[in-house]
Amino acid sequence: MSEKKSQIPDNSNNNAASSSSAKKPATEIGSNSSFSGQRMTYPNRPESVNPDQATLREQWKFAIRQYSKWYSHAWGTAILAGGVFFGLGWIIKGSNPLPSLQSNGEMQS
Repeated sequence: MSEKKSQIPDNSNNNAASSSSAKKPATEIGSNSSFSGQRMTYPNRPESVNPDQATLREQWKFAIRQYSKWYSHAWGTAILAGGVFFGLGWIIKGSNPLPSLQSNGEMQS
């Protein structure tokens, strides 16, 4: 089988190029910032090539797991908060705080 060539350039043989590229500032955004008067830079440069399929698949699965976890935590928190506020309303009012759940004989104002 033929070997796949790496899409990422290897700078290990070129020490002069790697040291000069390390000293370059990050990619700049805009010519000036309206707040600080300094140029903003990317903290991490965008990749020059797309990563391979396995890396993208792994990143996508991780993102789905994180989203699912946060989504379930948000629903759990909302349900818990609803129960707490219902209980708090019951304690403050002294009876069922939802009039729609009361029987007709118990109607109070």
